[in-house]
Amino acid sequence: MNTHEIINEEKIHQLINEGKATTKEEVLEIIEKARECHGLSLEEAASLLMNEDEEVFNSLLEAARYVKDEIYGKRVVIFAPLYTSNECTNNCLYCGFRVANKHLHRKTLNTDETVKEAKRIVEQGHKRLLLVCGEDQRKTHIDHITAALEAIYKETDIRRINVNAAPMEVEDFKKLKAVGIGTYQIFQETYHRETYKKMHPSGSKSDYDYRLTAIERAFEAGIDDLGIGVLLGLYDYRFDVLATLMHSQYMDEKFHVGPHTISIPRLRPAMDSALKEVPHEVSDKDFKKIVAIYRLTLPYTGIILSTREPAALRDELLNLGVSQVSAGSKTNPGGYGESDEEAAQFETSDERSLGEMLRVICDQGYLPSFCTACYRANRTGEAFMNLAKEAEIHEFCQSNAILTFKEHLLDYGDEETREKGNKLIEKSLKEINNEKLYQLTLERLKEIEEGKRDLFF
Repeated sequence: MNTHEIINEEKIHQLINEGKATTKEEVLEIIEKARECHGLSLEEAASLLMNEDEEVFNSLLEAARYVKDEIYGKRVVIFAPLYTSNECTNNCLYCGFRVANKHLHRKTLNTDETVKEAKRIVEQGHKRLLLVCGEDQRKTHIDHITAALEAIYKETDIRRINVNAAPMEVEDFKKLKAVGIGTYQIFQETYHRETYKKMHPSGSKSDYDYRLTAIERAFEAGIDDLGIGVLLGLYDYRFDVLATLMHSQYMDEKFHVGPHTISIPRLRPAMDSALKEVPHEVSDKDFKKIVAIYRLTLPYTGIILSTREPAALRDELLNLGVSQVSAGSKTNPGGYGESDEEAAQFETSDERSLGEMLRVICDQGYLPSFCTACYRANRTGEAFMNLAKEAEIHEFCQSNAILTFKEHLLDYGDEETREKGNKLIEKSLKEINNEKLYQLTLERLKEIEEGKRDLFF
């Protein structure tokens, strides 16, 4: 496989140069087109990226709000990361887990310890996990990961486990599929080959092409929910955003399935990082632009925001197209049971608890969702994409978000969160346009109040 055909750097630079020549009037026309919720071309995305006009910027943000609400409704999916290991053989210059960091407290959880962490996360009220592992094949091999998934599903009330792990061979991806993986996440970090080589001087991660083609092997193994992303700040964000969109377009054309999610982490300080400053700073304004352009170009794709970002900015980004957020996160193995900042991958900025985050989401008029329905109703891959691209996923999302949030309020909510949440549920019920679905949602809400759990459409 010629990976240069997947990420064509010459084409990306051409798009950037041509985007600079787009007039303000043409850019406003592109934004108006985006409101039709059918996505944009790479050329159109480049024009949006290169425009610095304030009126255009404001129109861009407003359109992103509109498209997000049209496709997904006002729901925001909630999850928590669970780190099983910080042991790693790579030497990524920006990461606290890098092998050259001699001050990091190294730890790999065994299966029992991982289950204990999952139970602590469940005690907060979470139902969805992102399992994250350092890349050390001696410690975090496929059996380490599959044993963790099997045990968590069996011994806790976690209903969906997504996995962020090193690229694998097809046979190992098949093992992941067999134990019920949700989404497989793999980040290229930067698609710019020269920068990638500089940032990953040693270890298995130094192989750009093997990492890029992990998506191909996962699809071959039957995993059709995939998440991608870059670490914003390693290289010019305009290049990496267009490369991410190019990769997404490639996936859609080849597999008829674009990325289920795109993550948008910005480079954060990490203990003993080899980078003393951010190579390519991404301002808050540019960050908002990035979120909006992802939302307009790939309206069907979930956009994930972590606790790397400060609270105020996270709250604002909920209005600009973000559809999934982590809450109450810890980035070190065992972190939900004991605090050890010298074992963490990077510094987090939003330290709010899950309850605090839920109240903020409610105050903004958004609906917290603990839904895992699509994964268990076989609405994955192409089936999910077809619904999302036609804006039909909204109907399922609204009702399932209401049901899972009600369950959370009853089982974990404090008095203030319940009061805010129940008011929001009443309002959200009125937004269900399908009368049959509305009545069924009311019936299932009553069942949940009577003690039933895990009801979904």
